[in-house]
Amino acid sequence: MDRPAESIERPPVLLRRWRQSDLYRAHHVVTESLPHLRPWMAWAVGEYTLDTMARFLDDSDRKWRDGAEFGYAITVGGAIVGCISLMDRVGPGGLEIGYWLHPAHTGRGLVTTAAAALVEQAFALPGVEHVEIWHDAANTASGGVPHRLGFTEVERRSPPRETPLTSGECGVDVVWRLTRRQHAAAGS
Repeated sequence: MDRPAESIERPPVLLRRWRQSDLYRAHHVVTESLPHLRPWMAWAVGEYTLDTMARFLDDSDRKWRDGAEFGYAITVGGAIVGCISLMDRVGPGGLEIGYWLHPAHTGRGLVTTAAAALVEQAFALPGVEHVEIWHDAANTASGGVPHRLGFTEVERRSPPRETPLTSGECGVDVVWRLTRRQHAAAGS
């Protein structure tokens, strides 16, 4: 397998590759979530128009085809409630998981369940030796996900910033890692 599955079911969530037909529903979920996302995600700071969402869906499709990023809608009962991606941006042998969730759906383990499903997909890919999750140190809710999944905090770094921090960030990235060996040992 050289790509993850386009649809992954792990109740209560179904992850599925983004589709152009998601435009209006996804835009609605994002715009409702903006106050919740703005403190943590630079892309959420400005206005989020239908054109912005259309570009996201186009980029998601292109990145999937290129193998650079595998983005999924997180759905529950058929409704889009967030986004999760496997991204090729942490160097050779590694993939990063990034995620966000509509605030009405937080605190129920949905992102943890979705991330666990993507960990499985990542380690089914050839050459993947580790999976990472990064978050700002002030975003403790995001840090709970890798902690619950058995990741190890491996680094804290203050990267050079070309843009200002978002309102919630302290500017220290926390890097969590799960190796293939750790994952296999936990499964035995």
